Amino acid sequence: MALKVGIVGVGNIGSIHASVYKENPDTEIVAVCDIIKEKADEAAVKFGGTAFYSVKDMLASNVQLDLVSVCTKGEENGSEHFAPTMELLNAGIPVLGEKPISNNIEEGKQMVDLARKNKLPYAVNLNHRFTPAAERAKSWLESGRLGKIHMINMRMWINNPVESSPWFHLRALHPHSFDVIRYFCGDVKRVAAFMMKGEGRAIWSNAQIILEFENGAIGNLVGSYDAGASYGLELCEVVGSKGRFVLEDACEHLTFYPRAGIETEKYSHLGGMRAFPETFKSRINSFVDQLITGVTYDRVDGSGEDALKAQLIIEAAIKSWETGTIVDVKEVGLIPGGVK
Repeated sequence: MALKVGIVGVGNIGSIHASVYKENPDTEIVAVCDIIKEKADEAAVKFGGTAFYSVKDMLASNVQLDLVSVCTKGEENGSEHFAPTMELLNAGIPVLGEKPISNNIEEGKQMVDLARKNKLPYAVNLNHRFTPAAERAKSWLESGRLGKIHMINMRMWINNPVESSPWFHLRALHPHSFDVIRYFCGDVKRVAAFMMKGEGRAIWSNAQIILEFENGAIGNLVGSYDAGASYGLELCEVVGSKGRFVLEDACEHLTFYPRAGIETEKYSHLGGMRAFPETFKSRINSFVDQLITGVTYDRVDGSGEDALKAQLIIEAAIKSWETGTIVDVKEVGLIPGGVK
């Protein structure tokens, strides 16, 4: 039987989620919700389900919900995630949220804690890790093909002229970057950050962030809202004692370079995935599959806890730049039990 799905926030991203659910034979959209009545009504016509104008009314209707995507936005693309997510988790409904988990760390902690307390699967759309290329690279790491991990070099940049908060670039874009970094290299221990405002910019739109990992590896992130699209969205290089890999634009090209020898191994468009927009389908369907197979709250891939850990690294980077110091990630706020 298909999972009964609701979508909260049916703007651009919410419509992408709805399109994926509509195409998936294992899901049925039964509710669409937006505080803007016209958006909810239009989404109901386009994707199916009943239109609601508040989460409270949606829950009061007693419509069966097995999964809800929370695709609200707000300041730094994250300030409107907390309230609907808490309502849904309190109602016992698994949630797939958008990134960032929240632009407020304390809110993020509360969401993760509530999901853990209620033993509910809670996922976040950390879609860059949900590609055949990323999964192939991860398998190389897990099999020991790269040897001991020494270093990661990560780049993520786009053109985004939006001027909002000073930290919009960090909090809105780099949950993805730091999730990819953690996916391949584990938890980050310490952070040192340097930032600059691009020409004519009022926000910190460029950043170089240096990382030390709990396992002793080192790395860095180069991030920007001022780079041209022709440069590519993303590049990830992981270097080990036996070899390294380079992953381009999340899914397009993956190359393995042995440390000893000159032969390389290159893949393009693994699994038939051609471009980044396809990662939404891969990520959303992955969570659907996990729910169908009965995933427990503590085994979710790309979980709320993963998203919170990425956000803690961002807050450590902000603190580093503000204070001119190297910052221990664990010292950024009081980390709740279970997030270590």
